[in-house]
Amino acid sequence: MEEKKFVNFKKEELGVKEYIKSSMGKGKISNVSIEYTPVGEKIIISTPKPGLIIGKRGEKIEDLTKILKKNFHLENPHIEIREIKNPYLDAKLVADEIAILLERQGALKFKIIAYKMLTQIMDAGALGAEIVLSGKLPSERARSWRFAQGYLKKTGNPAQVVDRAISQAITIPGVVGIKVSILPPEAPIHDKITITDELKKQIILSSEKAEEKPQKKSRKKEKKEIKK
Repeated sequence: MEEKKFVNFKKEELGVKEYIKSSMGKGKISNVSIEYTPVGEKIIISTPKPGLIIGKRGEKIEDLTKILKKNFHLENPHIEIREIKNPYLDAKLVADEIAILLERQGALKFKIIAYKMLTQIMDAGALGAEIVLSGKLPSERARSWRFAQGYLKKTGNPAQVVDRAISQAITIPGVVGIKVSILPPEAPIHDKITITDELKKQIILSSEKAEEKPQKKSRKKEKKEIKK
């Protein structure tokens, strides 16, 4: 019984998140999280455009609160808006933006859209990025296209830092699947080597010592030959 209650609880929670995302529209919301407090439910909406979510004088927030109370039976939902300052470092926003551009401009321009978005991600300061498009691009057979730049971990603990998201674009040839992976600029990379002036000096000294050693050996051989 407890397992069924937990499953139903998670279904209701997912329904709330999906409703908020669909009601606000594609490309406007990155993430919706729900925190449960003694006072009520705290719903955190991450978005690059808080003005569109709030509305004039908070009208949209009030309407959304009423719907959540009525349709999803939430006791006291409190909506909090978190602004995303750089949307090109958010994988979900980038994936949705690619989907919108493919739907507007057509699937034939997928390479231009992918390369343009990739450069914008790297210009925003990302350490690495990868975009994978799957579908009928541009032929009748479905295939995958990969666009990548920079440094991106795919296995191990550093791979957990990578921000990943998926989206879909409904085009005339068919549905296009979009996968975006972004390594943010503040991500800790343990095997990263930063070349400083001190490191350069150490490399030069070690190379000079390595060159001196064989010369000493050759001198010893010369002395032995003279004694003979």
